[in-house]
Amino acid sequence: MTITQTLKKTFYPVLLMAGKWLKYNGKHAINKKNNAPSIPIYTLNAYTNQGELVSFHDFKGQYILLTNTASDCGYTAQYAELQQLQERFKGRLTVLAFPANDFGGQEPANDDEIAQFCGSNFGVTFPVMMKSDVKGLDKNEVYQWLTDPAKNGWNSKEPTWNFCKYLINPSGNLIGFFESGISPLDDDIAGRIH
Repeated sequence: MTITQTLKKTFYPVLLMAGKWLKYNGKHAINKKNNAPSIPIYTLNAYTNQGELVSFHDFKGQYILLTNTASDCGYTAQYAELQQLQERFKGRLTVLAFPANDFGGQEPANDDEIAQFCGSNFGVTFPVMMKSDVKGLDKNEVYQWLTDPAKNGWNSKEPTWNFCKYLINPSGNLIGFFESGISPLDDDIAGRIH
């Protein structure tokens, strides 16, 4: 971990607290009508950063929390919280990280470096996907689904920064979008997992 990354990790709690005080954190969108997707998420695939194909069909009957990640972000410490959430709901939840360099060059590393960084600094055991775009015209297939109401049933929100989170229920419905400032351990997310 670089000095800058260590400083950002140290100041992460301050970043969350400041966001709450300034009412910057906490933006989310919830699927209140429980709209079902027109294209099941279980038809999607993605590759891990080690080149292994992951079929979303393997997650049927579980919650899935998807998040776009970056190694040089003020929210990078959320990797530890994502790992805690994965362990807390083992067998009921799978966290999937999608490293992306879409926000100010905060993920300059390649896939091998990202895997090493996540494992050695945060003990990440959940799948980390191949680095790709999560917004704009070149976004990957999974993020196309997450941000297209014609596919997911209701949501059009793209990530606004690194560590935005999307929660899928065991039936395959996208139930919520949560901005970076909402910790994965917050009741807004963890409280929705049963």
